[in-house]
Amino acid sequence: MAAPLSLESAVLPADAVEVGRIADAWGVKGWFKVVSHSTTPEALFAAKHWYLQPSERGAKTFSGTVLLPIRQAKDHSDTVVAWAQGIDDRDAAEALRGARIFVPRSSFPATTQDEYYWVDLIGLQVLNREGVALGQVQELMSTGPQTVLVLAYEQDGKARERMIPFVSAFVDKVDLPEKRITVDWQPDY
Repeated sequence: MAAPLSLESAVLPADAVEVGRIADAWGVKGWFKVVSHSTTPEALFAAKHWYLQPSERGAKTFSGTVLLPIRQAKDHSDTVVAWAQGIDDRDAAEALRGARIFVPRSSFPATTQDEYYWVDLIGLQVLNREGVALGQVQELMSTGPQTVLVLAYEQDGKARERMIPFVSAFVDKVDLPEKRITVDWQPDY
């Protein structure tokens, strides 16, 4: 199957991160809606090229990885909309429906001190101040006022889950090079 329109085949960068998916066409001039995997889609806005792969389910209008040069991406109401080179009408935008969007981690905007991308926290080991291993970060969850670390750990041979608020009252240190988060939290909380 060929890529839709004039999109070129590409190799997914080694540091690629899935940041969203294309939901549907938006308007008649080739714009499309994007469902971001983040509440703050700066990575989508910062990247001038997106890498697309077909949806894991449903109809596929292309195969492999394609490069999508972005003309413009912006917030619109409660969603993100975008317009890309070679996508100039509704039919072309609809052909991208369901496509998974990846951008290189190296193209993400820089973070400030004590600011982290969720993708950088997933997989880190979490220890308390006494050095007790509490689990590994499997995902993060936004609860409105705060973000929560969702940890996976094993107890008595069974997989378990532990949640710790990702706030300064409980998080002492995030050490990305050491792949570790130190928290003020006890295993029996």
